[in-house]
Amino acid sequence: MKQSGSLPETGYVRLPQIVGTPADPTAQPPKPATPGVIPVSKSTWWLWVKTGKAPKPVKLSERCTAWKVQDIREFIERLAVLGG
Repeated sequence: MKQSGSLPETGYVRLPQIVGTPADPTAQPPKPATPGVIPVSKSTWWLWVKTGKAPKPVKLSERCTAWKVQDIREFIERLAVLGG
């Protein structure tokens, strides 16, 4: 699993920062994939949130959902202890 060093020290992170984004070769110019700090799909992440495995998000506005960086760091540590 990727180290949480790519997370900011404090504040909030959005879903693409957590799980990354896939490459888009059809974009002009083509966009490479960007890795996240937790290598799962968006649907898996949302399932984990729904079932309580992943931290609850915070609604910053009507169309902006984010997670507290500290919650994500603690989640990564918990995953490392449990082995995934």
